[in-house]
Formats: sequence, C-alpha cells, structure tokens
Amino acid sequence: MPGHRPERVAEMVHRELAERLRTDIKDPRVTPISITRIQVNRDLSRAEISFLPLGGGRPTEDLVEGLNDAGRRLRGPIGRVLRLRHAPELHFHWDEGAEDAFRVMGVLDRLRLEREGRERAEAGPAEADEAPVDELDEVVDGSRASAEAGGEE
Repeated sequence: MPGHRPERVAEMVHRELAERLRTDIKDPRVTPISITRIQVNRDLSRAEISFLPLGGGRPTEDLVEGLNDAGRRLRGPIGRVLRLRHAPELHFHWDEGAEDAFRVMGVLDRLRLEREGRERAEAGPAEADEAPVDELDEVVDGSRASAEAGGEE
C-alpha cells in the first residue's frame, strides 16, 4: 500500500485546512473559498491546493497572497494536529479546470433547453396538449377497470 499515504494525508489536510481557514484566519484579504482538490506529493513535503472563490469568478491577487500567507502560518499547527514529523508546504492555486467545467455545463444546459423548446414548437399546441389527456385517460380507465373488477367479486 505504498501509494495511498499521500491521498490520506491530503484528505486530512483538506478537513483541517477548511476548518482553520474559517475559524483561525482573520486576514481581510482571505475571503471564503471552496477547496476543490488537494494533491500531496509522494514525500509529503508539498501540498498543492486548488480552490475557487465562493460565488465564482477569478480570484484577486490579494486573495491568493493572503491564502499563501495563511498557508505558511497554518503549516505547523496542521502538522501537529495530524501528527506529521514534517508538515507539507501549502501552496494555493486557482482551479481553472473547475471554472471551465462550470462554463461547459452552462452551455450544455442552454443547448438542452433550446432543443426542448424547438421540440415543443415542432410538436405544435394540439399534439402537446393531447399527451397529458392520454395519460389521464389511462389512469381513469385503469381506475374504472379495477373498480369494476372489485365490484364484480
């Protein structure tokens, strides 16, 4: 199991870092963020932390500097809590991949809505109105059939 320790340490760092950023860091440059991924290298000396500012958008340079300053201050306390002989250096990076994924999802949602709108328009109002009535007829007919079957017994 030699390859699993960095992942376990990354998960523990993630939990501890998220809590400490919320409670211990009072730097006005550090606004709320969402930590999307933490990767710890094999020798546990460096942790690359990908994040997104809450509310989306590109982070300010002040935010990144504030997070890296906070990372330097939190390295020791996190290492002690996790009982690591050498705590990893914490380096923060904006997660551009997540922003791209959100943009792609938005485009896909827009395309789906446009396609559904075209399908409804092509179906025409008469065809669109008939579908729910047919379903209701089946329900009513099914209820009538079960009531008639129950009444005959």
